[in-house]
Amino acid sequence: MGLSGLHAAGGTIRCLLADGFDFPVGKPNADGYYKFRGYWPNGHLGEDWNGKGGGDSDLGAPIYATARGVVMISENIGAGWGNCIVVRHAYRESTGQIAMVDSQYGHLHQRIAKVGQLVEKGQLIGTMGSNNGMYAVHLHFEMRKNLRIGMNRSQFARDNTNYYSPTDFINKHRVLQGGLTKYPIPTGLFAPYGRALADARSDGGAPVQVPTLPTAPTAPIVPASRPNLPASGPADDDEDFWSKLRDRLKQGKLTPGVPPEN
Repeated sequence: MGLSGLHAAGGTIRCLLADGFDFPVGKPNADGYYKFRGYWPNGHLGEDWNGKGGGDSDLGAPIYATARGVVMISENIGAGWGNCIVVRHAYRESTGQIAMVDSQYGHLHQRIAKVGQLVEKGQLIGTMGSNNGMYAVHLHFEMRKNLRIGMNRSQFARDNTNYYSPTDFINKHRVLQGGLTKYPIPTGLFAPYGRALADARSDGGAPVQVPTLPTAPTAPIVPASRPNLPASGPADDDEDFWSKLRDRLKQGKLTPGVPPEN
């Protein structure tokens, strides 16, 4: 079964360049939210964001477009995903090259943005959900450098050849040079999709080159003026636990098989 909308459609949609990237919750700096799980290659391919209110108090919380772009997917995927939105963004790198990236928003309670819609940074595109109760309420957020992934992650290597660390990417692209020129955003690049493969694990798969647009006319690069959030990585609590455990073992303060003291 294939995705609808722009998944199979060819052609382009013209859109202005993104003038920067913000966080998709608590815009622009994720105020009132925390990163429960981070990104790490061959593990968790995105970030899970939760409200600081605890429990499922963040059900229905607003989810915002991380940057200006075109909605490529807005559909209930089912399986382990539920309601998902994918937005494609064109932006200017520090070299002047125009590149593209896909942002993905998973497990939504409600999808507001429609396929083919042009959205602006900070525009409401959906609300936070739980995939109909499958998970605790949270946003699963990914940034993909490979534009062919779509909703079929099983065909592609689960590493930095295909994915960005979302927080790292946003921190490096907070404020960008935009402009008045609209660039053609390609559609119909996604790999064939089967619902049974929605969240299948892949240990291999060759990366596909991300299309790039011509180098833009020279323009000043505007330095970021918004605060950076902590870099992404394995969930902070998990990483802290295991690092402390390793340190105690090295120092002979812990016998293997015996739980550490709190």
